[in-house]
Formats: sequence, structure tokens, C-alpha cells
Amino acid sequence: AFVKNSHLLDHLRTHTGEKPYQCSECDKAFSCNSNLVTHLITHNRNNFINSICNVTSSGESNPVKQEHTEERIYKCSQCDKPFPKNSLLISHMRTHTGEKPYQCTQCDKTFAEKSNLNRHL
Repeated sequence: AFVKNSHLLDHLRTHTGEKPYQCSECDKAFSCNSNLVTHLITHNRNNFINSICNVTSSGESNPVKQEHTEERIYKCSQCDKPFPKNSLLISHMRTHTGEKPYQCTQCDKTFAEKSNLNRHL
């Protein structure tokens, strides 16, 4: 069961292969918007950090000062769970999408994490 209809549609796209969310910086496309947002962070992390802090080009910031550090800057768009690294967020997103990109060549079983595939072998 999916809490939101949009989550069901995102999930269905993993089966159909439809990828309507196109990155404006490269040729990659994604089945759900949250994965595109996560991907866009990799193109220019500094701009992403500045947008979180609402820092303007003149260097002035929002009256409500928001501090950020390298830790826990990547948040899941589905459940708001924070992660210190983009790679951890990407792995976490698989719990929402059900994606299992690592496949055993011996039995065709699939895994969300490479470490689980290695353990299986």
C-alpha cells in the first residue's frame, strides 16, 4: 500500500521503465522526481548548500540564520531522513522505490545493496 498516489505512480514507473524526469545538466532521466532531485545535488553541491541556507548572490542570508555542516545535508524527499553522504541517500531511496540493481549471475536473485550480493556469493 502506498500513502500517496504519486508514490504508486513512481513505483509503477520502475516496472515500465518510463523516466519522465530529465536532468537539465546531463542526459540522465529518472522515474521519480525525488531521484532527479538527489541526482541534481551531485552536479553542484555548493549551490545546493546555499539554497538550503537561502544565501543570496550578495552573500546576505535570510534573517533566520540557518547553519549547516558537512554532516546530514542529504535528506530523503520521501521520509525526510537525513544522511551525511549522497551515496547513503541513494541506497536509502531503494527502500522506497524497491529498486534492486545488483543481480547474482548464478541464480538471478537481485539485491538493493552490493554488500548483500557479495555476502550471497
